[in-house]
Amino acid sequence: MSKELIKDEYETLIFTIRGRKVMIDTDLASLYQVPTKALKQQVKRNAERFPEDFMFELSKKEKDELVTNCGRLAGLKHSGVNPLAFSEQGVAMLSSVLRSRMAIQVNIEIMRTFARYRSFLKEHEELRKELRAMDSKLDRAFQFLMKRLDSLHEEKERPMRKIGFRFKESNDK
Repeated sequence: MSKELIKDEYETLIFTIRGRKVMIDTDLASLYQVPTKALKQQVKRNAERFPEDFMFELSKKEKDELVTNCGRLAGLKHSGVNPLAFSEQGVAMLSSVLRSRMAIQVNIEIMRTFARYRSFLKEHEELRKELRAMDSKLDRAFQFLMKRLDSLHEEKERPMRKIGFRFKESNDK
């Protein structure tokens, strides 16, 4: 796989788990071109650098759900070890633990991806707010039109006055 192809796919490697945007150890190991076992080993050796908000181990239930929803992680299905999930800060910390040139280059791209992801979410939220405002305006316009149509309908149903000449019938004849 070329590096450009991988860069384009970085956003698909970000998951929301426990309300956080994270990347899974197997994906990171693949990007850094190191075995997952080596990545986990370095993290374990430097455990003090990875507090709970930087990295956490998935539960069996979370792992099973991840495997079910993401076909490329099917290899984790029969693994007895639960994957580690790294937040953006945890991924940044990995670059200080994995000191290779590749790790630094990949980390830069991942940080850019997280930034684009946050920007996309912010733009998405602003668009949602604009749509809500527009929906509210359309709703008011629709309500006005419905009231107007109802009033026209009511006018139409009132008995109409006869127009034209009226002849009085006289009983004089």
